[in-house]
Amino acid sequence: MSERGRYMKLWLIFFCIPLFAQQPDPPGQVEPGEAAENEAYLFAHMTHQDYGRLYYSVSLDGLHWNRLNNGERVFEDYQGHPDIVKGPNGKYYIAGNTSDGSPDINIWVSDDLINWTEHSVYTPDLKATPGYSEALQRIGAPKLFYDKDSAHFVMTWHTPHKEGTDEDPERYWASQRTLYVLSKDLKNFQGPPQKLFEWDMGTIDVIIRKVEDTYYAIIKDETYPTLYWPTGKTIRTARSESLLGPYSLPSDPISPNFREAPSLIPSPNGKAWYMYYEQYPGVSYGLSIADNLNGPWYQASGYTFFSDWDKYSLPEKVRHGCMITISKGEYNNLVEEFGVDDKPSAN
Repeated sequence: MSERGRYMKLWLIFFCIPLFAQQPDPPGQVEPGEAAENEAYLFAHMTHQDYGRLYYSVSLDGLHWNRLNNGERVFEDYQGHPDIVKGPNGKYYIAGNTSDGSPDINIWVSDDLINWTEHSVYTPDLKATPGYSEALQRIGAPKLFYDKDSAHFVMTWHTPHKEGTDEDPERYWASQRTLYVLSKDLKNFQGPPQKLFEWDMGTIDVIIRKVEDTYYAIIKDETYPTLYWPTGKTIRTARSESLLGPYSLPSDPISPNFREAPSLIPSPNGKAWYMYYEQYPGVSYGLSIADNLNGPWYQASGYTFFSDWDKYSLPEKVRHGCMITISKGEYNNLVEEFGVDDKPSAN
């Protein structure tokens, strides 16, 4: 090969080919002929135009999501930040509240994720929380987790203890603390609320998950980001050997700054974890991926509007809620009941 030929070959390798290369797909998908460990997924969420009401999107791969019900509400009575858990009896429960200032947490129950009925109303005595008598009457984003080991539900939410001011509106958010209450049946609740974490920092949108022998609290660090607090407004994790702690200090950030409302799902083959989070207010959704909850995590490419680079997609203008695994049968029932938008999800 001539000197000029070798030069042209090197030029093609280093400058031309990468422009057209297909980037690798996220891990965790099933291979042809392989059975999925996690067959389908439901995203219960709100929208930018209709904040605090209940909408559904579904996915078969945990990466590409499509709207149900032509983008209309799926349950008119619901208000809140949707969070759904499956109980020991196979029934689903969803928690919400009409506003942060409402004294009540409302819980509904369903056999099929389609028809919901009122289950209970819980009114926590916030000022009875040990060590938190200064709590304000605010209940933010109730979340549910069922712990099989203790046969208890744990419901978490965030409550602040300082009002914001014109000079310092962020002190309201920095004063948020995560509280919880236990229940066997989500009708009877055990004692006053308790603080979940021993450490003293602002946290909201906390969800609890258990993997093998470890409990993980997935949090939003609610301190404002600065040079002195670079982890502010990011998604982080804390670990514990027991449901109620003590939890470790939070990890390094999983997400960029100004992200909230984490949702965690296992991949279809069960070998990876997909952590979604919203870039608020309703700008986009991010996705971080790891093969275990201790990391390391990397951020998948999406919302670039280039098909070779967008490795996940969600319907336009979705806002936060929760993602859960469902069976293929449940997926089919939801699609049959509500209809699915078969157009590609918009970025």
